[in-house]
Amino acid sequence: MDTLNPNWFLRARLKTRQLLLLIALDEHRNIHRAAEALHMTQPAASKQIKDLEEMLDVRLFDRLPRGMEPTIYGETMIRHARMALTSLSLAHDDVLALKAGLVGQVEVGVIMTPAMALLPQAIAKVKQQAPLLRIGVHVQPSNVLMGMLQHGNLDFMIGRILEKEGSEGLIYEELTEEPACAVARPAHPLQERSDLTLSDVASQPWILPPPGSIMRHRFDMMFRRASLEPPSNVVDTTDMLIVTPLLHQTDSLHVMPLEVARYYESLNILRILPLELPFKMDAFGLIRQQEHLLSPGADLLLRAVRNAAKDIY
Repeated sequence: MDTLNPNWFLRARLKTRQLLLLIALDEHRNIHRAAEALHMTQPAASKQIKDLEEMLDVRLFDRLPRGMEPTIYGETMIRHARMALTSLSLAHDDVLALKAGLVGQVEVGVIMTPAMALLPQAIAKVKQQAPLLRIGVHVQPSNVLMGMLQHGNLDFMIGRILEKEGSEGLIYEELTEEPACAVARPAHPLQERSDLTLSDVASQPWILPPPGSIMRHRFDMMFRRASLEPPSNVVDTTDMLIVTPLLHQTDSLHVMPLEVARYYESLNILRILPLELPFKMDAFGLIRQQEHLLSPGADLLLRAVRNAAKDIY
């Protein structure tokens, strides 16, 4: 059999009525009763099935003495017919929601890096189209957001799947990797250095994520791989309400995602040191539950995040 054109259904002039007939035949297993359910004549119903079989070049139903039984090809078409009709029904609901101004509530979780630029850009776009849509934003680490997602408290999240065993039933769409960098206060003495190495900063005071965090582990391992001891003069926190004044009042350094650092640098709060750190955080992406059907508002925000990610990353 020749490979069907991906748009074969256009040439076949596939009708919604044929999809309904496939489902009716699956439910009644009798062409006469299926035709009656759809207010069709039996010859018309038989012709529509025959036309579909000829286009696909397969037998969709076995004709038995007591009725009709779907073949493996028929079962496949019936399954997709149900999906197509469900999608059309949802499209109708979405149009009605859009006409009503997309009122409702969307709950989204996000880790720090995409919270700085990606999500605000997406929200701003959505608010232009649906100003009455209420959007709740929760900025937390990925493990916290994952718990909220799995308990049904979030429509979707932007973060990481940290453990493979926790990824069942989830849909993950990777957006980008997350490089890290070292930062300090403006006019820090090390800002003038163009030849900085890890050995130059190993003995400096640092403000770091707490032990046990992914970034802290990778930060420490970065020094060990360079045959250096990780910094020992350390304050453990990622709270910018503490980090910012400490950076300004001391010569401490801090490690953070590059995108976050660029945001604070644009506000003249800190400066990125001329030192490339040889480690990255895991990529992050969109995460949602496979069985959870997104509302029109949540779907609109999800698509806006995808589009914003294409612009930014």
